[in-house]
Amino acid sequence: MSPLNAEPSAVGGAPDPTASHLRGLVGYTQWIYALHSLSILSALFSTHNVAFRFVVGLPSIIAVILNYARRSETHGTWLESHFRWQIRTFWFAWLWIIVSLIIAMPLVLLAGLGFFVGLLALGLVGLWVIYRIVRGWLALREGRAMPGLAPVL
Repeated sequence: MSPLNAEPSAVGGAPDPTASHLRGLVGYTQWIYALHSLSILSALFSTHNVAFRFVVGLPSIIAVILNYARRSETHGTWLESHFRWQIRTFWFAWLWIIVSLIIAMPLVLLAGLGFFVGLLALGLVGLWVIYRIVRGWLALREGRAMPGLAPVL
């Protein structure tokens, strides 16, 4: 039985409280993916860079705060992998942006190529962010944990 389709237990027909709780957490996780997607879409429909908008956009900041606020409730469930996936996507996007800027800045001074290297790197980070959010959201909709991030029991 999928946690998304929780049914009453066979004992006395009483609903399973853990299944109900998981359903609520699935909805919560959907909202977090939606907030991250809102940051991405706001960048796509404006002149902003996706990667930069993802890490400084208010929807993504709210989403990562929501992740930390209820992360302990997902411990030991398949949703724990989604929370880790979302949190890591946010912080690794920051890391890759900083690394990109560190690499691009000296190149600006040397050959003026740093601007193009920086844009290319930020574009690649943006594509990586889009991939991570889409892949995670699709796995959540299918009721699957994220690979390599299975919960530790």
